[in-house]
Amino acid sequence: MPKLQNVKKVLVIGSGPIIIGQAAEFDYSGTQACRALKEEGLEVVLVNSNPATIMTDVHIADRVYVEPVNVEFLESVIKRERPDALLATLGGQVGLNLAIDLDKQGILREYNVKLLGTQIESIKRAEDRELFKETMEKINQPIPESTIVETVSAAKEFAREVGYPLIVRPAYTLGGTGGGIANNDEELDDIVSKGLLYSLIGQALIERSVAGWKEIEYEVLRDADDNCITVCSMENLDPVGVHTGDSVVAAPAQTLSDHEVQMLRQASIDIVRELGVRGACNVQLALDPNSYRYYVIEVNPRVSRSSALASKATGYPIAKVATKIAVGYTLDEIQNAVTQKTTACFEPSLDYVVLKFPRWPFDKFVTADRTLGTQMKATGEVMAIERNLEAALLKAVRSLEIGLIHLEMPELKALSDEEVRERIHLIDDQRLFVIAEAFRRGVTIDEVHDITKIDKWFLQKVMNIVEMENRIKTEPMTAELMLAAKKKGFADVTIAGYIGKTWQEVREMRKGWGIIPTYKMVDTCAAEFEAATPYYYSTYAEEDEVEVSDKKKVAVLGSGPIRIGQGVEFDYCSVHSVWALKELGYETIIINNNPETVSTDFDTSDRLYFEPLTIEDVLNILDKEKPEGVIVQFGGQTAIKLAKHMDEIGLPILGTPADAIDEAEDRERFDELLERCRIPRAPGRTVFNLDEALAAADEIGLPVLMRPSYVLGGQNMIVAYTKADVIEYMGVITEHVDMDHPVLLDKYIMGTECEVDAI
Repeated sequence: MPKLQNVKKVLVIGSGPIIIGQAAEFDYSGTQACRALKEEGLEVVLVNSNPATIMTDVHIADRVYVEPVNVEFLESVIKRERPDALLATLGGQVGLNLAIDLDKQGILREYNVKLLGTQIESIKRAEDRELFKETMEKINQPIPESTIVETVSAAKEFAREVGYPLIVRPAYTLGGTGGGIANNDEELDDIVSKGLLYSLIGQALIERSVAGWKEIEYEVLRDADDNCITVCSMENLDPVGVHTGDSVVAAPAQTLSDHEVQMLRQASIDIVRELGVRGACNVQLALDPNSYRYYVIEVNPRVSRSSALASKATGYPIAKVATKIAVGYTLDEIQNAVTQKTTACFEPSLDYVVLKFPRWPFDKFVTADRTLGTQMKATGEVMAIERNLEAALLKAVRSLEIGLIHLEMPELKALSDEEVRERIHLIDDQRLFVIAEAFRRGVTIDEVHDITKIDKWFLQKVMNIVEMENRIKTEPMTAELMLAAKKKGFADVTIAGYIGKTWQEVREMRKGWGIIPTYKMVDTCAAEFEAATPYYYSTYAEEDEVEVSDKKKVAVLGSGPIRIGQGVEFDYCSVHSVWALKELGYETIIINNNPETVSTDFDTSDRLYFEPLTIEDVLNILDKEKPEGVIVQFGGQTAIKLAKHMDEIGLPILGTPADAIDEAEDRERFDELLERCRIPRAPGRTVFNLDEALAAADEIGLPVLMRPSYVLGGQNMIVAYTKADVIEYMGVITEHVDMDHPVLLDKYIMGTECEVDAI
């Protein structure tokens, strides 16, 4: 089937600003969509209000409106641009809700704008809780007992019939906004009244809770000819009850039997076909761990954060394929851009394991409620690829940049055995670390499973990590033990801590034994066909699949996960850096671990390494590739922190040199620079500990502004008005910040702030 006739100009809706529940995944999908439309010779008009995105770049769409993403403005753009069609399924919930509103208000009809991809009727059947329930009943797909309510009293009436716990899901919201699990009347009252306010249509679904069951997701693609494939299955380590965006997720599903995989895959395909989705769709299911019973939880008839994960985990460009389907192609007519030999109707197969680990903002909001439930709290996520789950898990922990390098939290050491056991009951961002600590204290897998309902297979993997720690601590270090530890994902710095050496010494010992990582390719087809896109991950195996070229090359360090203070702006910078380097004739290498970004798209750089941004992982790649130099200034604070290590080993840093970076970032050295340049500043002192901080506060006079070195977005930067504040904040800072560098105490000045950007 040829692409749609009479469509020459397409309006694409972006997702607006980054918010909790919506990170960079819609910049990635929107950028792929715009590029796919332009490949077809179509004119593209984009509306998005986030200036830090790649998609709002002048050469991604033909015309870009950096304006509010709302009905009034969209109508004015439609009136002015007169697009033939609208693509709304790649801008998250914002795009979907606006398509519904534009249709409801008759604007699409009035200006004769055709909706591409999944149609309004299908969106409503997936998003409207009542229609979804009817659709599932029609095709005999099991859903939990539920009712639709528009008032709190109706919710309470249902609670009297069914009992607690109950899950509240407001209609037409993103990231579980306004939802939650209610265990009693009081909680139900609170959650439902808030949920109805958040819902676009003042409606919420109240359903029986299946908390504790396994949560499985399928990413499905369907075209207009009813061809359907599943790109990827994903299994949440956390059972039902924790939002999938806040769950550690493995792909493909790890603990299911073949019968369960096929049963849930078929259910997902049947649902997507019945809904009439055209493009990408995410299906979430709950599976009883003790039988073949399952329930359909919900469906997203658009690309989601899970789509970005599925896409990067498999190398299958979901957003691009979904866009081609939207303009009329069938799956068998779309080329798989990764292999360039197969078509998009080949289901990806994986010969490795992928782990997604969320990144939460609790380092910024230290007093916030850390418990996890049905409302997403994560700001972003990291992804790790390895040959076994243990190694993927440890890679993911290193990628998070939360000051931890292993599945081990120093502050848990101070807890008694009883306190650790008690902490296992708490469902929060630290639970996996607590479980590892519990295993160190002799708690059994069965005990932890009974409390958490996490599958025993996953718990065994955590136990394997703890057992390997014991081997390293008690056995003499040999080449055989070193290789076994590296295969389980242990970092040099972790091993160094257990055997009383530095990470540099462990690195030399390991290399002396010839134990270095090999790199494998992500190719969508488990090496059945040769891939044309160099997209790699490291592992400790025999065969290396990287063919290093002798071209001039430059490595660009990415910025890792999205967190508060670090949105998509560093991804934007990294991508532009790569484009500029390509223009100058360099081969480009990107190292990053964020699955939501354009920088980790298979076709942005000449080579992509999906790896943690730690000194060990980066040096391993640089040892292999031997680039002319490394660019660190576009990866935000993450990349800047690695600069001094690059300098130490004599690897050229392109752009601002490491010493100049340190002079700007280290509070003490920056103070000296201002002194040298005779630039006036507020009186201040640099301190390394609490006693020094209290003495400095006395000398300068309260209030004081307290600022650590090498931080981003004002993290752990505070105004202390009293001595008690100084004591509390020094505690917070020393817990979360590497104290190799000082904290600056400045006299706090009330005044006007201005900035200058200079080149």
